[in-house]
Amino acid sequence: MVQRGELRQIKGIGEALNKKISELVTTGSLPYYEELKAAVPAGLGELVRIPQLGPKKVKALYEKLGITTVGELEYACQENRLVDLPGFGAKTQENILQGIEILKRYRGRFLYGDVASLAEEFTRSVEKVKGVLKASLAGSMRRKNEVVKDVDLVVAVRDGKAIGKGLIALPQIEEVLAQGETEIRVRLASGIPADLRMVSLKEFPFALHHLTGSKEHNIALRGRAKKMGMKINEYGLFAGKKSIPCQGEEEIYRALGLSFIPPELREGRGEVEAAGQGGLPDLIDAGEIRGAFHVHTASSDGSNSISSLIKEARRLGLSYLGITDHSRSAPYAGGLSEEAIRRQLKEIDEINRTYKGFRIFKGIEAEILADGSLDYSDAVLAGFDFVIGAIHSHFRLGEKEMTQRIIRAMETRHLTMLAHPTGRLLLAREPYQLDIEEVIKAASRLGVVLELNANPHRLDLDWRWLKYAKDHGAKITINPDAHNLQGLQDLFIGVGIARKGGLESHDIINTMELGEVARFLTAAQG
Repeated sequence: MVQRGELRQIKGIGEALNKKISELVTTGSLPYYEELKAAVPAGLGELVRIPQLGPKKVKALYEKLGITTVGELEYACQENRLVDLPGFGAKTQENILQGIEILKRYRGRFLYGDVASLAEEFTRSVEKVKGVLKASLAGSMRRKNEVVKDVDLVVAVRDGKAIGKGLIALPQIEEVLAQGETEIRVRLASGIPADLRMVSLKEFPFALHHLTGSKEHNIALRGRAKKMGMKINEYGLFAGKKSIPCQGEEEIYRALGLSFIPPELREGRGEVEAAGQGGLPDLIDAGEIRGAFHVHTASSDGSNSISSLIKEARRLGLSYLGITDHSRSAPYAGGLSEEAIRRQLKEIDEINRTYKGFRIFKGIEAEILADGSLDYSDAVLAGFDFVIGAIHSHFRLGEKEMTQRIIRAMETRHLTMLAHPTGRLLLAREPYQLDIEEVIKAASRLGVVLELNANPHRLDLDWRWLKYAKDHGAKITINPDAHNLQGLQDLFIGVGIARKGGLESHDIINTMELGEVARFLTAAQG
């Protein structure tokens, strides 16, 4: 029809459409189409693959909330940002989250926080299989890497061939990918692959150590063993041909003249040398956390009342919470007007009078505007016990401009904490451009606490920068950024990341007892 010039005879095809179709048919490409594709963020194409999302809804999400990736959409759902969006609502938000889970199953990379409890449950199930003597997580899961590809388990058995049938019958397994006498590879119902390595009880400590890794840590340890005239591999520790028996990893390290190196630190970043010199940090333990800041309520984009949050916090053994709903520059998240702030502060005062041994600290997650100012006056900010500064817009500033923006915010009188300092969303959004070293040094100089945001999508500040912050005297707070009761438990994922960064109890302000942290916040607010 193009060759005969007959396209225009078809109803609905005018001159412009005729020209484009003819160009596509005769040349095999259409520059206009390529220009349109280039003008649309690539991630929107993946959003359309999510059940419940068609082009119109994706367009609305992009225009109203700036969402361009699946990770950003999942985070927005968890913050309840779709509930009041025209054309969406709570049910649609719930369906979208379910659709995202389906999509994520086959991506090949998983957030640690999404699979940690599932991996631990699977490990417990493996331990109960007849013939299994003991089992332990290994690999990146055991080292608490923020993103993982699979679950590694080391399983001590009497007879690997005999127990294989019992292992593959576990209810968490969706598909057996490969099976041998010493290894089984499966896909769990959650979508993540799992490798089970079966060894003897004698080999168990060495296999566990080797398969925990990291590769860099194992290389460093092999180098130390070689200098001592020994050899270490996944089957044992040897002096010449003589095998050196070890009942656990502690004995392996002791035989090499080292103090025990916790799995979180085994990343080949000088931990072997430090262990040989008695220089390893006394890592923070989850039981040392006394409270949590950065908690949202139903007054903005959270799901629960303050009273419900208190009940859950006390169940978790906490003695204080810092409430921080969004500020007025975040209308998409129900940001609080000054009148709403006055009502909430009054409510908190009344609640605090009814509790002994527990306290709600009055806070706000104040928007750091493009010029570095906060979006309330000093008079309003002075009414809070603490203020968290956060960036939720203007992500594309250059490195110098973004760094200056953050430092100017930290120089303001009332800023107590800097939330999610680099703005990253794991598997979804890269950090914005900034000089993080300058930000950390400024935080230390100005007495601003840096947040380790424990939400599994953020885990920001990155653990690789935590030692730098510690060495420069900056204080850290492990904050859950909770938008519901379950979100409070992200605190303990944050503890694992703090351990990876080598943090100790005294580096973290929410290990302080109630009275001490109250004095700390009062001093910080000037």
